[in-house]
Amino acid sequence: MAKKLYVGGLSFQTTDDVLNASFAQAGTVVSAVVIKDKFSGQSKGFGFVEMSTDEEANAAIAMWDGKELDGRTVKVNEARPLEDRPPRRDNYSQNRGGQGGYGGGSRY
Repeated sequence: MAKKLYVGGLSFQTTDDVLNASFAQAGTVVSAVVIKDKFSGQSKGFGFVEMSTDEEANAAIAMWDGKELDGRTVKVNEARPLEDRPPRRDNYSQNRGGQGGYGGGSRY
């Protein structure tokens, strides 16, 4: 069964391909993704690697946790599941009070 790993402390120059090739030294990489800002496209400095087996994931943790990758010391551990979060309020309705209309004076 595949196991997902969190990789923190990545250099902003690290790409998906570099992450994939680096972790492939420990076994079969199912996926490797560097998380990027959706507006600027710049790396956020962390990513996720999915290894094909638990044994390969443990080998990858042992191989890379606390080691240097692209000039930065990375932190590697098992990824935690995404927690439920309350729904967001959009700024548009929040800033206008969600009341619709544009206001304005009287016609008379």
